[in-house]
Amino acid sequence: MIYITRKESFSAAHKLSRPDWTEAKNNEVFDKCSNPNWHGHNYTLWVTVKGEVNPDTGFVVNLSEVSEIIKKYILEKVDHRNLNSDVDFMLGKLSSTEVLAIEFWKQIVNPINSLGCELHSVKIQETEKNFVEYFGV
Repeated sequence: MIYITRKESFSAAHKLSRPDWTEAKNNEVFDKCSNPNWHGHNYTLWVTVKGEVNPDTGFVVNLSEVSEIIKKYILEKVDHRNLNSDVDFMLGKLSSTEVLAIEFWKQIVNPINSLGCELHSVKIQETEKNFVEYFGV
C-alpha cells in the first residue's frame, strides 16, 4: 500500500455562529470567529489517496484526475465564496474547519474511489497554527 497526496488552496469567508444562540453566547464560544461582518482564510487542502502501484503506469492513480475531482466537487464551489451562504453542501452547517473536512470528504469519496484507489484523508489548514485531518467514518 502506498499513499500519494494532492495539495490545493482556496480562499473563503465564513462566520462561526449559531442562530439559536444569543450574540453574547456566540461571542463567548466562537470569539472573533463570530464577527457579524465575517472573516476569511487562505486555506490549504491536502487530499491523500492510497492503493497499489499499477505496474503499467507506475502510479497509484493519475494525480491530474484527482486534481480535477477536487476542482469540480470542492474548489469551484468554495474558492472566493462565503462558506455559510454560497456553498450548497455547507448550508445550515457550522463552517468550522472540522465540519468543512467532513463535508469535503463526502463530496469526493465516491468520485475518488471510482478511480481505482481509495480516499485516505482530507487535511485542511486554516491558519499557520491550525489544521484538521479527517480519515472518514
